[in-house]
Amino acid sequence: MLTVYSCITTQHDLRLVLLAAFVCLLASFTAINLLHHAGNSTLTMRRVWLAVAAVATGFGIWATHFIAMLAFQPAVPSGYNVVLTVLSLIAAVVLTGVGLSLAVTARSRHRRWIGGAVVGGGIAVMHYSGMAAFEIAGRITWDAPLVAASIALGAGFGAIALALALRGNTIKWKVIGAVLLAIAICSHHFTAMAAAAVVPDPGIAVSELALPAGWMAVGIAIVSIGIIVMTAVGLALDLRDRRTAGEAARMREFADAAVEGLIVCDNTQIEAANRSFTSLACPDGREAVGQSLEAFFPKFTLEKLSSTIHTPLEALLRLTDGSSIPVELIRHDIIYSGKPHQVLAVRDIRERKKAEEEIYFLAHHDPLTALPNRTSFNKKLEDELAAHRGTGNCIAVLLLDLDRFKEINDLFGHLTGDAVLQFVAGKIKGVLRPGQMVARLGGDEFALIAPGLPSPDDAALTAEAILDAFDGDGEGLPSGAAVAASIGIAVFPNDAADGKTLLNYADAALYEAKSDGRGVFRFFEPSMGACLRKRRQLEHDIRNAIARDELSVAYQPQADLQSDQVFGFEALLRWNHATKGNIPPAEFIPMAEECGAILQIGEWVLRTACAEAAGWKRPLAIAVNVSVVQLHSGNLPELVDEILQETGLEPARLELEITESTLVKDVGRALEALGKLKALGVRIAMDDFGTGYSSLTNLRAFPFDKIKVDQSFIRSVQVNEEAAAIMRAVFGLARGLGLPVLAEGVETEGELSFLRQEGCDAMQGYFLAHPAPIAEFEQYTTSQPGSGRTAPTVSGRNQLPISRTVENSRIQEGCSLLERV
Repeated sequence: MLTVYSCITTQHDLRLVLLAAFVCLLASFTAINLLHHAGNSTLTMRRVWLAVAAVATGFGIWATHFIAMLAFQPAVPSGYNVVLTVLSLIAAVVLTGVGLSLAVTARSRHRRWIGGAVVGGGIAVMHYSGMAAFEIAGRITWDAPLVAASIALGAGFGAIALALALRGNTIKWKVIGAVLLAIAICSHHFTAMAAAAVVPDPGIAVSELALPAGWMAVGIAIVSIGIIVMTAVGLALDLRDRRTAGEAARMREFADAAVEGLIVCDNTQIEAANRSFTSLACPDGREAVGQSLEAFFPKFTLEKLSSTIHTPLEALLRLTDGSSIPVELIRHDIIYSGKPHQVLAVRDIRERKKAEEEIYFLAHHDPLTALPNRTSFNKKLEDELAAHRGTGNCIAVLLLDLDRFKEINDLFGHLTGDAVLQFVAGKIKGVLRPGQMVARLGGDEFALIAPGLPSPDDAALTAEAILDAFDGDGEGLPSGAAVAASIGIAVFPNDAADGKTLLNYADAALYEAKSDGRGVFRFFEPSMGACLRKRRQLEHDIRNAIARDELSVAYQPQADLQSDQVFGFEALLRWNHATKGNIPPAEFIPMAEECGAILQIGEWVLRTACAEAAGWKRPLAIAVNVSVVQLHSGNLPELVDEILQETGLEPARLELEITESTLVKDVGRALEALGKLKALGVRIAMDDFGTGYSSLTNLRAFPFDKIKVDQSFIRSVQVNEEAAAIMRAVFGLARGLGLPVLAEGVETEGELSFLRQEGCDAMQGYFLAHPAPIAEFEQYTTSQPGSGRTAPTVSGRNQLPISRTVENSRIQEGCSLLERV
């Protein structure tokens, strides 16, 4: 009895055995390589490449078996049954194809193991059907345990081979899979051959139709050549796949480096997407590839997109978590994988939309209060006017202006002023009715539209609600900061039919409300329009008064009551309007302060007075009033220093008069400014003493050189004992503080006698002289002590150069309203 195992070294050609092993390894590598290519192909091509891989594997198994059988050279006649030999080849190809298909396409997670086991089964079927085709002059017996072992080895190594081979697409896993598949084939074959025993029997003859070993060798050679060809094809495909994979990897890296999302689609199917799009559209970790475009974009968006190319289109991107974000799409046509495709660039525009919304908001709203601005207000007003025409309902326009808001800024600073504006905006919004709108027009001016009113009287309810809202405890405001407002109301269609006129009329009503004591509201009346136009014209004219040479400085002498000598003059501003004549300072100076023209005018007065005084032969003092706006402007000390140097006036001759109301607005800033002025050598006088609220505190806190008593006290000393008592107290206080006192507005001999009797230091007023151009006081400014000329005194009016005989009628006419500036 012969066993194949026992005669491998004696009756086998080892060269053919090694050839069988090589062919097996070559076929296994080809099969694994083609299997990978099939897995990466589309559905139709996958079937083709699975068939090719099945042929390569089946041919390899068959060739390995029969090359090894050719290596067996028994001493008895042998041959191969043609039919069974062909059937064994077919069985190898079919069963191998089934196993490979299962490993690639089955849905089970164990599909690779199952497919590999089926391939192992195909190896067994092929082997034993091939052995059945082997004809020999004898009988073949089988060792059942070894047969079972051969089948188990083929199935086991086959399962492991495909499970590892398909783990990755790298050469490492391909080689491992090919080696294990070759081991599966060889281990099965040689174990199965060891299970066979040949018992020679001369009574058994080999069929005449049996294929001789030589012819079998030719068939095996043909199959081996086919395997080699398929191996070459597999290698070419592998090289192409690697080159394509490398290009695809580089393209993917390039696409992933893009900030914008990129997707490649075939009509409506997404075939590729970069990392930016996946992270943008799939926050829950899903894959975008393989999904429909409609899953991310509405159908109407895709219809618009299909009709445009290279043109940005704004759309909403639906994310996989159900939310949506705004994006911009741009479509291009490309060739992808050899076919026309569309590529979409997807740009996240959330930040741009947010910036656009912020820009739009800033363009239509006030950034401090978040209220609509003037542009939005005008648009709303025009829309409401168009909607209300012919309806019989009214629209009220309410203009609101904060009372003494500038004092809040001066006293507490602009940050507090901003907080007050925000507080006011909140209060107004809190009382608005549906359909009403409030806007901040600028500064401390607010405007409100109240549409749909049955009658104009309903606007009063809104105005009262706003004023009542400011009567609260002022929570959120600094201590001492109080908010009050005045409101002007104009009504459509009663007062005007267009928005511009309504605003003008509401402004006129607002001015009337402020004139009536503030903290109130007033409806527009026709007479108000003329007053407002007159005021606006005067504001315009006062800004141009210097350029038109309409301003002048009048001078009023100041005299010492002990020596009866004139020691200085007070410079007083006069405005001789080109068409309206002399305008009282009490009317135009507050207006100049409100419109901001006082800074330019105050500088002009200071410069003119200093230049005039510097040219006097006698070094008399010159007193100039300083406005609250000038004192708090921040540059008054620097301006005074500049003017003194420019004009050459000695600082000690300049006296700046400051009113008490000027000081309390911002004590810190006032102290700083006065300190700098004192450092220059300029003298400081408290003007209108007694008319403020904290005179004693101011006398102690500020560096004054003189007190000027308001003329309202002087006029009452002869008829009112209380006024006389107050004046005596003032004189006593001033002596205690070492401050000289100058009495303003002295007009009678009796007033002068009282001042002498109570020890007043100086005086000015009509009793001495009316304000007049400096040329009329030449005798004071040119006489020098010791020159032989006697300086004028104050002992009697007949001794003054200006008397009742000097244009008395003109003085009475022109100065009746100007005497108390």
